[in-house]
Amino acid sequence: MRIFKFGGASVKDATGVKNVVRVLQQMGHSNTLVVVSAMGKTTNAMEGVVNAYFTDKNKLSETIQYVIDFHTTILNNLFPNTQHAVYNKVKVLFNEVQGFLVWNKSPKPSFVYDQVVGYGELISTTILNEYLNEVNIKSNWLDIRDFIKTNDNYRDATVDWEKTQERIFTGIDKTKLNITQGFLGSDDNNFTTTLGREGSDYSAAILAYCLNATEVTIWKDVPGVLNADPRYFENAELLNNISYREAIELAFYGASVIHPKTLQPLQRKEIPLHVKSFLNPLDPGTTVGKGVGIEPKIPCFIVKKDQVLMKLSSLDFSFIVEDSISELFKLLHDYKMKVDLIQNSAISFSVCVDNKFDRLPDLLKILKGKFKVVYQEGVSLYTIRHFNSEAITSIQNGKEILLEQRAKETVQLVVK
Repeated sequence: MRIFKFGGASVKDATGVKNVVRVLQQMGHSNTLVVVSAMGKTTNAMEGVVNAYFTDKNKLSETIQYVIDFHTTILNNLFPNTQHAVYNKVKVLFNEVQGFLVWNKSPKPSFVYDQVVGYGELISTTILNEYLNEVNIKSNWLDIRDFIKTNDNYRDATVDWEKTQERIFTGIDKTKLNITQGFLGSDDNNFTTTLGREGSDYSAAILAYCLNATEVTIWKDVPGVLNADPRYFENAELLNNISYREAIELAFYGASVIHPKTLQPLQRKEIPLHVKSFLNPLDPGTTVGKGVGIEPKIPCFIVKKDQVLMKLSSLDFSFIVEDSISELFKLLHDYKMKVDLIQNSAISFSVCVDNKFDRLPDLLKILKGKFKVVYQEGVSLYTIRHFNSEAITSIQNGKEILLEQRAKETVQLVVK
């Protein structure tokens, strides 16, 4: 059994859907499970629907219609016969979204988010599955919510591995070409949950682990795993092979090609992960597997933008000791701040965080009652794995270094 995962960029329009078919034809599609993300920027558009629901209901109809029109264009290009059954299937899914927004009584944004945003994946996989069958590639659509069971921590749910393993292993026919969604699961009440942004890679890894897959391939619009994001760095180079350990390090520091949670289940069963180009599917790409380090061994650059750097010190000039640090971490956890770097001394504690849920103002009110707080928003955190002096210099040029931290293999710089 193989797992293929296609992201939003690969199915952003009708041409992309046709290209996915071409990839399956070139690579073979027997004993294959295909995991698909929402089309293009649909997740962002669905987030706009959720935002309108809570902040400006006058715009709700307009934001939903935008998503409907986007998918209708793709449908028209793939299925010229507007009487095709796929049109009604997609309409039913949009009706479910609109119906939920009418009858929902929950005031919790995270709950509403998961019930609404997840339809992007349900719609994309419905369209792909219908098109595959239209071109005589027999495929089977699966609702992943029936298989991946989680807790009810909406927007960042934790997988119940025991229930998930049982459902996947007994409920999925490995001899068929199956099409299903990334990113989604369901809780014990069968409400939709999501696994965190970019969680479709993780979905593929969960399925691979539970099905004892032979390999996982993530299809991207890049040749494989590069040593730097070409959007921010010139002359990025392809990494041919990466060990699980090295890939986990890169993911931990924020490398965008592989989701941080994806690698652990694959490593546990030594399932190789390939990252390949959906534009050039026969190219070798990058293989992540058992082995040592990376090949070629060159500096790897990772940047996280729009971070917040906070420096905290005691109001009474006392030491920052274990009790203080424990309290700080609890607050960071309670306010859902993702910690990317910490540095402490006897009298101060510096932390670089990702304010991904916009809870910073609330957190600062609490912190300022307990500590002296100096903070800067809009900073960038650069991480260089396997650094050398030339690599560090290339980052430092023309930037103000706010904080630097070095280990044997890694240097991190917070810059303005």
